[in-house]
Amino acid sequence: MNRAVALRIAACGLLGLGAALLIAALLLTTYTKGKIAKIPLDIDTSLVSDGTATAFDPDSLVAERFKIDRDVPVALQQQMSVEAPSNADVVTFQVGTTLRRTDRQQDAGLLLALVDTVTMNRNTAEAVSSENNPGGAVQKPRAIEDEKPPTNIALPHEGLTYRFPFDTEKKTYPFFDPIAQKAFDANYDGEEDVNGLTTYRFVQNVGYDADGKLADPIKYSSLYEDDADASVTARAEVWGVPGEPDESITMDRFYAASRTFWVDPVSGTIVKSEEHGYQYYAREALKPEVTYVDFKVTTNEESVESQVAAASDERDRIALWTRILPITFTALGLVSLVGGAVLGSFALRTESTLIDPGLDTADHGFFDTQGIQVPGAEAKTEKLPAQRPTDLPPDRPI
Repeated sequence: MNRAVALRIAACGLLGLGAALLIAALLLTTYTKGKIAKIPLDIDTSLVSDGTATAFDPDSLVAERFKIDRDVPVALQQQMSVEAPSNADVVTFQVGTTLRRTDRQQDAGLLLALVDTVTMNRNTAEAVSSENNPGGAVQKPRAIEDEKPPTNIALPHEGLTYRFPFDTEKKTYPFFDPIAQKAFDANYDGEEDVNGLTTYRFVQNVGYDADGKLADPIKYSSLYEDDADASVTARAEVWGVPGEPDESITMDRFYAASRTFWVDPVSGTIVKSEEHGYQYYAREALKPEVTYVDFKVTTNEESVESQVAAASDERDRIALWTRILPITFTALGLVSLVGGAVLGSFALRTESTLIDPGLDTADHGFFDTQGIQVPGAEAKTEKLPAQRPTDLPPDRPI
């Protein structure tokens, strides 16, 4: 194989490599992001929010009067895991939420408990449903001594739940509340730094107005067949309200909440949240009479750090495939194309020289190893024989 053929092969290889790298960069930019920007299927996390509350004392259920304690420490915990069905398009979250009084041991301090299941689109984070999957469910409450497997009550979800979409925008999103069993608006409220991460802040009101006043509370939807915890009848003395002590009074349970979410706009991960929840019993919706729980909690620092780290990992993964690799492939592709073009030029010159050396020197003398052409340098010279002088004295050496 001569030099011209080798250069031509190398040039073609570099040109092909450059074209392939540029095509790969284009595909990564336009096509791959839709495949990469998806909610992970390996989420298994526990998030804790701490705060204080005015809360019902469960021990007073057997006392002569319901007791309400003020400024008690509480913890709201969410245990989130991925369940079936989950695949390339959808992911199903099962989220167990509990609110406990931390000044009480185990079940003695349990105030609220809910197991919510939702299937959502992995790109948009919106709830989806099908003929075989209603898109969501809540677990039916069980007694402590009940050993039967838990059963679910179908609850179709709508809008967002537990996540925001990738590339979150500065706008209003419907965000589902499993206690109210419907979606309420989560309104964009500005940007804020959370542990070095720029986040979008969203505010959602359920039953409250924009000023934080009780405006349209939700009647509590019981998960018991007899609505045992949604409508309660007791004597006025037990309720602790004015009236005849033995008067039988029936009150309904109402619910309201105000939430603030801090969201990573790239991945849609909620890195921090603050919640004010209020559940009470009353004969009229806007006239609370007996508080069940009135709490305010904020995600603790450990959970915030965990969510920020998860959001950063997703950011890095997306950036790698949609920005870093495309830029790298584009740069390498351009270098390869330029290198291929240069080698191709060398190959043509080499081939021309092998065919007719004069073609190259006539143009630019590219292959002239001396650098300077000397006219007549290769002309033949005639050597004349030297004549022996004859007129010198005999005794003089020649």
